[in-house]
Amino acid sequence: MPNIGWPELMVILIIALLIFGPARLAGIGGAMGRAIREFRGAVRDAENEVEKSTTPEKRT
Repeated sequence: MPNIGWPELMVILIIALLIFGPARLAGIGGAMGRAIREFRGAVRDAENEVEKSTTPEKRT
């Protein structure tokens, strides 16, 4: 997989800006941020469930 540097990212950003426009690009960025946040939360919840199911319960 090739490495993507700053020049390549700038070209991609300029092309996206030309295609979508500044207002729509901001909305897309916000939606992507929310989706990533929800995905991380779901992964964290799944990890907690796995940890709970694999940890032996203490008997008192």
